[in-house]
Amino acid sequence: MGVGLQADDPLYVSYRENFAGEPTGKDNPELLRMHPSLGHAGSIVNGVPRIGFQKGGKAAQWRDEDMAELFLNKAKKFLKDNKDKPFFLYYGLHQPHVPRVPNERFVGKSGMGPRGDVILEADWCVSEFLKEMDKLGLTENTLVILTSDNGPVLDDGYKDEAEELVGTHKPAGPYRGWKTEMYNGGTCIPFILRWPAVVKPGVSNTFVSQMDLLASLAALTGQTYSEKTDSQNTLSAFLGLSEKGRKEMVIEGMFDYAFRQGDWVMIPPYPGVGKVYQLYNIKKDPGQKENLADKEPRLLRQMMMRFEQLKRETGKITNY
Repeated sequence: MGVGLQADDPLYVSYRENFAGEPTGKDNPELLRMHPSLGHAGSIVNGVPRIGFQKGGKAAQWRDEDMAELFLNKAKKFLKDNKDKPFFLYYGLHQPHVPRVPNERFVGKSGMGPRGDVILEADWCVSEFLKEMDKLGLTENTLVILTSDNGPVLDDGYKDEAEELVGTHKPAGPYRGWKTEMYNGGTCIPFILRWPAVVKPGVSNTFVSQMDLLASLAALTGQTYSEKTDSQNTLSAFLGLSEKGRKEMVIEGMFDYAFRQGDWVMIPPYPGVGKVYQLYNIKKDPGQKENLADKEPRLLRQMMMRFEQLKRETGKITNY
């Protein structure tokens, strides 16, 4: 049962069609305080249109402005309740995902509109969480990982002036591309690991992947898992003890795939991406400005063949 949900007012949800008589962002823009730019024009909660449709559950509806601190407080309570025993906590930050609705105390603080304001709020949440670890004496011997699921995006479904107010800031830094794209800007993600008792502060350029956390943390904790996965044990790289990470990895965009081997990335031709193969050395050219496919035909061929082999072995890549 959802938080606050009443038995006499059940909640119904559909991602296919609206419920009769329920307003939507598409048909009732006069009810909105935030308007959709694409795709987010379904049911309205707190004046914000959503993906999909819902009916009922009025007592369980939420106020976006309060959600980040609500999740923070629940995470802090978990720490207090489990501070005297080993624990695992997955803390999924509410901000800065869309819809970007900051708490009132962060509104206007960034000068970059709602997107900048919710980034500030996310930063505050992480800081408050780490302060709680300090208070409870958990900092020294607790492994903390802060990471994301994709590269940056400005317009992510709502007209919140993210593009207009970004100014000279480059969300992907020196990298090319955005969320859903196969360039570095879409596939390279923030990854910060802290464990003061074991890990020395520093920056690593080692090639690793989030999916390797399963095998790596299983090795760290002496656990096993029976299901065949693509996860590899790169624990020493995660802990900064080695520069030996992955050798290769299939990279996924929104609907497309690329292939990385060492410092090289191959992007096959796809509709909307390009009609020719692209090959980049991301160590020498992190911005992926120079396509070396014509200059490195032998390497390109080798990577194409290895990519085809992986497709056959896994049977999972079908849209290439």
